[in-house]
Amino acid sequence: MRSLPLPLALTARLSPVVVLATMGWALTSGPFAATTTAEHKSTPESGASPEASAPTATTAAKAYATSPAPCGSVSVATLKSLVPGAKTAGKEIPSTDTKVRRTCSWNALKGYDYRWLDVSYEITESDAAAQKSYTETTTQKSGGGAVPGLGDSAYSIVNLTTEDKQQTREGTVVVRAGNALVTITYNGSDFENKKAPSTDVINKGAIKAAKEAVTALEGGKAA
Repeated sequence: MRSLPLPLALTARLSPVVVLATMGWALTSGPFAATTTAEHKSTPESGASPEASAPTATTAAKAYATSPAPCGSVSVATLKSLVPGAKTAGKEIPSTDTKVRRTCSWNALKGYDYRWLDVSYEITESDAAAQKSYTETTTQKSGGGAVPGLGDSAYSIVNLTTEDKQQTREGTVVVRAGNALVTITYNGSDFENKKAPSTDVINKGAIKAAKEAVTALEGGKAA
């Protein structure tokens, strides 16, 4: 196989620094405080201050307290299918708080075919916070569609870019499951014919990885 220079866009994808910039972190707005409404309306005892007699608001229990290990979230068979030639162990991206945010990446060039897969988890403080972030993300990435039966809500979008006549097609799936967000990024290029894989191939691959990543998340759900 002759040596082929990677297009600038894909070369940049191989930089861990750029990976962090393109990951789910940019897609999320961070945790927000949950708000609850107390229904107890007892009359304060004589002499008691309003502060002392006011009911204490309770915070709903979080379904997920920590992120699962992202590099173990997708099966070996799926990895070999989606990213041929990649080391199935993957590479976890450093995080300042692994209980809240974790990401694993796989990429490989086999022959002339290049593939890249990212699996990212973010654990927020509440379902409401996760829903807010999910809504903001899917609004920014307009043009996609819902993925039925995946998490509490899921959204998929595929985009095609061309640089130096080289096509790259990238699919993103964002899933909200309780107070957690799962983000999948999957892309590919063919350096021989400069074409990208079809929309169907990229979209189905991203959704398949998303389903397995959500199953891994649910396996660590709080009792």
